[in-house]
Amino acid sequence: MSNISRDDVANLAKLARIDMSADELDHLSNELSVILDAVARVQEVAAADVPPTSHPLPLKNVFREDEVRPSLTPEESLSGAPASEEQRFKVPQILGEEQ
Repeated sequence: MSNISRDDVANLAKLARIDMSADELDHLSNELSVILDAVARVQEVAAADVPPTSHPLPLKNVFREDEVRPSLTPEESLSGAPASEEQRFKVPQILGEEQ
């Protein structure tokens, strides 16, 4: 079992320039011990013959293939727009951009 002392946590807090109360130091020393124990358990089962992976299951693409389909014409697309210009939606100028 890993045991991180309160002084170890206080030293880490000082190095990280984090102001911690006495209660926080006590609580965090227990929490960090639990975390280190969990990491140690994982390291016990990780064998050299098991390659590292980013996902436990193989990834596969679930998207369909792109297909060219009929679409709206520019005129149809812009038919409901309040304003258009050169087959594009026209919107009010923002941030003082020059045209």
